[in-house]
Amino acid sequence: MKTRSILLAGFVLGAFAITGVTLVAVTHLTVDERIVDNQHQAMQRKLATILPAGQSDNDPLADRIQVHAPDFLGIDTSQVYRVRKGDEPVAVVLEPVVPDGYAGPIKLLVSVLHDGTLGGVRVLSHHETPGLGDKIEESKSDWVLHFQGKSLTDPPLEKWSVKRDGGEFDQFTGATITPRSIVNAVKNTLIYVRQQGDRLFVPVDTSTPATVQGKS
Repeated sequence: MKTRSILLAGFVLGAFAITGVTLVAVTHLTVDERIVDNQHQAMQRKLATILPAGQSDNDPLADRIQVHAPDFLGIDTSQVYRVRKGDEPVAVVLEPVVPDGYAGPIKLLVSVLHDGTLGGVRVLSHHETPGLGDKIEESKSDWVLHFQGKSLTDPPLEKWSVKRDGGEFDQFTGATITPRSIVNAVKNTLIYVRQQGDRLFVPVDTSTPATVQGKS
């Protein structure tokens, strides 16, 4: 009788343990899926702000490739999202990293239209000083919005710098390093896209992300 009671207690405890582990696993999976979905939607909203409205019908987050171009994009491996209308290329969106921000790396989102002009630039993450370098956020100032429509010919390449360095782009009062670094990163992104030509725009089998090598 005593042995039976012990076995029954062990069975009950084991059942509780299995149920608890299962609940934790299911909850973890559900939360993870929700986080991924929220991140996907947030990225889609961000992309929508730097792409021509109504001129695409694919999901750029699914139509993407990996590129290796650290000299231009500031990171060893970077994602490139392709935007298209039917079979026609509309834009590519890249995620260059500014390695030399004032307070650390700055991650950007840069949209380059098929004609070589900028659809827009946004800051994904940074550690810049509040009240100074954080003016790169569109919620703090409109500075980053002024990239839209620019290209390597407008302004000319030699003018792709801040005004303090003889260029065409504004700097912030008391903070030149941050805008200088971002202007240079956006310029390098445009140079990379021009160098690659249609290699970045053509469709590929997205079941296996392709890798495009950059030339220095």
